[in-house]
Amino acid sequence: MTTSLAFDVIGYLFILSSVVVLYRVLWGPSIPDRLLGLNVVSAQILAILVLYAAKEKLHVYLDVALVYDIFGFVGILALTRFLEKRNKEVHHP
Repeated sequence: MTTSLAFDVIGYLFILSSVVVLYRVLWGPSIPDRLLGLNVVSAQILAILVLYAAKEKLHVYLDVALVYDIFGFVGILALTRFLEKRNKEVHHP
């Protein structure tokens, strides 16, 4: 019973912190702040998936978490490359 409660508390803390970081993603002062916030939210969602898999003893969620992590990493790389190319075009016409 106490382990389940610990998983619940940790899960709710991750959800709460994700909501707080979403503020930075949506209204961040700069693009790097938003990308960093997006990366943090992605990592927190990954942690929530792993916690849920451990709590419910469902190994399929670990596979989902792995695929989610891979797509999140590739997405962040794509966004940074896009922004880097856009920044070069703006500064070097």
